[in-house]
Amino acid sequence: MRVPRRTLAALLVLAAVPAAVSCSVAHGDDARPGDEPPAALAPYERLLPAPVSAHAEGPGYAFGPGTVVRTGPTENEEVRRVGELLAEQLRAASGLPLPVVSGVDGDGIRLRLDQDEGAGEEGYRLEAGPGGVTLTARTPAGLFHAGQTLRQLLPVSGPGTVAGGTVTDAPRFAYRGAMVDVARHFFPVEQVKRYVDQLAQYKVNTLHLHLTDDQGWRIAIDSWPKLAREGGAGEVGGGPGGYWTKEQYRDLVAYAGERYVDVVPEIDMPGHVNAAQVAYAELNCDGRAREPYTGIKVGFSSLCVGKERTYEFIDQVLGELAELTPGRYLHIGGDEAHSTPAADYAAFMDRAQAVVAEHGKTVVAWHQLATARPAPGAVLQYWGHDRTPAPEKAAVAAAAKAGNPVILSPADRLYLDMKYEKATKPGLAWAGYVPVKRAYSWDPGSYLTGVPESAVLGVEAPLWTETIAARGDWELMAYPRVLGLAELGWSPAAALDWDAYRRRLAAQGPRLDAQDIAYFRAPDVPWS
Repeated sequence: MRVPRRTLAALLVLAAVPAAVSCSVAHGDDARPGDEPPAALAPYERLLPAPVSAHAEGPGYAFGPGTVVRTGPTENEEVRRVGELLAEQLRAASGLPLPVVSGVDGDGIRLRLDQDEGAGEEGYRLEAGPGGVTLTARTPAGLFHAGQTLRQLLPVSGPGTVAGGTVTDAPRFAYRGAMVDVARHFFPVEQVKRYVDQLAQYKVNTLHLHLTDDQGWRIAIDSWPKLAREGGAGEVGGGPGGYWTKEQYRDLVAYAGERYVDVVPEIDMPGHVNAAQVAYAELNCDGRAREPYTGIKVGFSSLCVGKERTYEFIDQVLGELAELTPGRYLHIGGDEAHSTPAADYAAFMDRAQAVVAEHGKTVVAWHQLATARPAPGAVLQYWGHDRTPAPEKAAVAAAAKAGNPVILSPADRLYLDMKYEKATKPGLAWAGYVPVKRAYSWDPGSYLTGVPESAVLGVEAPLWTETIAARGDWELMAYPRVLGLAELGWSPAAALDWDAYRRRLAAQGPRLDAQDIAYFRAPDVPWS
C-alpha cells in the first residue's frame, strides 16, 4: 500500500482545442509564444464533475444585493441548515448579504424538497431563469449538492449572473471518497476540515481517516490511554507527532456531516501496529515494549494473534470508535501483515470482523482480506496496480462474486502520494508516476477483471503522508488529481473523456486560486 506498497449530454462532451504547454511546476506559465488559447467554455459546459445533463436556455438570474435564500414552505431544520451553509459559502465569495428566509414565494435562490424528484438520494435538479434559481431534490443531501453546482455557475468573486438553464444530476457511484493518513505525519483537525470543504464542493461524500500506524496513534482511547499519549508522541522523521482528543474527533465528524461527508475511521490491524506496541508491551507476544519508529518501512509489526488480551484490545478500541462515529463503516486495515502467518491472519480477521459487527458497523478492509474469509457484506478496498499478481486480483473478483462490495483505489491511478513526474519534490514512486491524465483516464466500472460495475461501491483517492508534512505539499499532491476522482465517482461513464475533462479542469483554476489551494499545473491542461 505504501512503500514496496475510479450520460453526460452530448453538448458537454466537447472536442478539446489543442494547447501546447511547457511548464509543469505549480502555478507556472503554461503557454508558449504563438499558442492559441482554447475557447472559453460556457457556464454549463465547465461544471465539474460533469452532470448527467445540463443545457443553457433563456435569460439568466441577476445575483446581487437583493438576492435571498429561501428554504421552503415548511420549517425543515435540515433544509434550513443547508440554506444557511450555502448562503455562508456564497457570501464569502460574493460579499453579498444573502439573508436566509422561509418560504418559496418571490425571487432569489429557492431550496425545495420533493419526494417525487426522480434523481435518487443524492440527485437534484437546478433551474435558473430571470425569476431566480430553484434547487429541487428528494433529500437535503441532494439540495447540498445542487448548491455546490450553483457555486460553479457564479463568478469566482462578486455578484454576477447565473446563466439561464437546467441541470439534472445524480451520482454514478454511492461511495466517492478521499483518504488522509494522519499517522505517518500528524495534522490538526483544522487542516482536515479545510480538506473536507474542498472535497464537498466537488461532491466527494466520504472521508477515510487512517488514524494509526507504526509511526503514530492519533485518536484518544479512554480504555487504553497510553495509545495516544505515548503511541502518538512521534512521526516519520522524528517530529513531535500528536493526537486528537475525542472531542476534536467528534467535532470533525459533525463538521463533515454538515457537508454530507461521512467519516470512515481506520484502525490498521494486525500489522502496522508498532505505535500501539510502544505504548503497551502486553500487545507483543514476548511482553516487551517496542521502540518508537520514525522510518517508512512496512510489514514488520504484528499483534499477538494467540493472546486473548489482543481481542479485548480490539473490542474496546473499536467499541469506543464506533460510539464516536455515526457512519456505517469501520475500517480495520488488514494490509501488509507480512509478519503474521497466513493462518493466523485469517483467524485474526475472522475475530476482528465479528467485533465490528458486534458494534453495529460494517467492515471495510484493504483487499488482502479477500485472501482470508471476508464476512458477508464486508467491503474490500482494492489498492493494487497494473503489476499486481493475477491470483491476488482473482481473489478480489471471487469475493465480489460472493457479494462483497469493492472500493477501487488503484495505486497507480488514485494514490495521491505518487509523484506526478520525476521532478515532483514530495511523494513516492513505487507504483510509478501518476500524471493527471493517468489518474483520470480509466473507467471504474470495467477496471478490474471479474468485478462488474454492480459490485463496485465506489472509488477513493488515498493520500499517504510518509513524505508530506505541510499543507502546501498535501494540496499540491491532491490537486488537481482529486478532482478527477470526484468525476470518476459522480459522472456517467459516457462523460469520461480526457479532452473534454482537461478543459473543464482548466476552468476550475481561478476557483482553486481564489481558495488559496496550491495545485500542480499539469502541462497537458490548458490553464488560463
